[in-house]
Amino acid sequence: MPPPQDKRELGRMAEDAALAYLLLQGLKLVERNFLCKGGELDLIMRDGTSVVFIEVRQRSRGAFGGALASITQPKQRRLTRAAQTWLLTQKSLPPCRFDAIVIDGGRMEWLKNILDM
Repeated sequence: MPPPQDKRELGRMAEDAALAYLLLQGLKLVERNFLCKGGELDLIMRDGTSVVFIEVRQRSRGAFGGALASITQPKQRRLTRAAQTWLLTQKSLPPCRFDAIVIDGGRMEWLKNILDM
């Protein structure tokens, strides 16, 4: 019997699955796991001319509202701060949006434009 996987490994597997799915949808990877003092962005991708900041959340069960409910107000503020920090490194300000890939009980869903910047 294989040893139980830790949360980081499970998170990495969820991000891998989300990335593969989004690449199949035509998005292009810009950066993965952008980390700054304000927070972290799981995936930064391009969808045409737009930059998409993608949060990947996974829950094995729907208890406590499922994966989407885990993107709380404090988490949203950290995502926004991290995106603003990343945007400071760009020569020009592209159109942007925040999306989420939520995985509940193995079912993946892509939610677009989940919060305003």
